[in-house]
Amino acid sequence: MEKTLVLLKPDCVQRRLMGRIISRFEEKGLNIIAAKLLQVTPDLAKQHYAEHVEKPFYPGLEAFITGAPVMALVVQGLEVIRVVREMLGATNGLNAAAGTIRGDFSSSRQMNLVHASDGPEAAAREIELYFAANEICDYEPCLTPWMKASDE
Repeated sequence: MEKTLVLLKPDCVQRRLMGRIISRFEEKGLNIIAAKLLQVTPDLAKQHYAEHVEKPFYPGLEAFITGAPVMALVVQGLEVIRVVREMLGATNGLNAAAGTIRGDFSSSRQMNLVHASDGPEAAAREIELYFAANEICDYEPCLTPWMKASDE
């Protein structure tokens, strides 16, 4: 089973959309195996967005991500990185298809509600930034046999 980091960003928390978005992941059959509400510090922001720190837009990004709490999640499932990113839709909410999270709830490039890891290496790195190993509860829901075939 693959794992990914999902951040419900400050705009998601402030707009009280956390439950609706988490419900979408659960309805898809994905497992939430870790969750916590936290305030991103400037240091954590620099680690998370290390590839962007020197870019001209970074100060605004840091101000946004540190401006209010985020809900950090570890989501697990088959091909979860691809599945979650497809569920989110295009980065800019104005370009995101209806039915995607951003298509339904966002009309902004930056205020786009959710971050999700873009690959296995990023997922592993980002999960370690936000969670200690003992904070991840890897489990198999009792309804799994009704969500996927045993050979998947």
